[in-house]
Amino acid sequence: QVQLVESGGGLVQAGGSLRLSCAASGDTLSIYGMGWFRQAPGKEREFVAAISRSGDSTYYADSVKGRFTISRLDAKNTVYLQMHRLKSEDTAAYYCAVRIAELSLGTLLKYDYYYNYWGQGTHVTVSS
Repeated sequence: QVQLVESGGGLVQAGGSLRLSCAASGDTLSIYGMGWFRQAPGKEREFVAAISRSGDSTYYADSVKGRFTISRLDAKNTVYLQMHRLKSEDTAAYYCAVRIAELSLGTLLKYDYYYNYWGQGTHVTVSS
């Protein structure tokens, strides 16, 4: 079992920055990859970014590439999502997720289907 707690959401003006954190606890040694997804009101959940266990491989949605950066600090079992140049369309609930078994392709971390545990979410509101 892995427990996830997100933090760092809030209200920010367009063009501003926020950093989201996701702290994992429990069986963290079993973690293969970690990802961030988001869901805006009335829309389906969508992939934002993911990172492999080693941190060597990262994946981003086209909509956030160049603005968001995912990173992880193993010593704290924490994954971060640094968000810059925020836009109103980034407004959503952001969820951290964990995959606990190896995937044949790291790019499969872009799909929520492959994740085993989810956090409760943290809200990001970008005002224009």
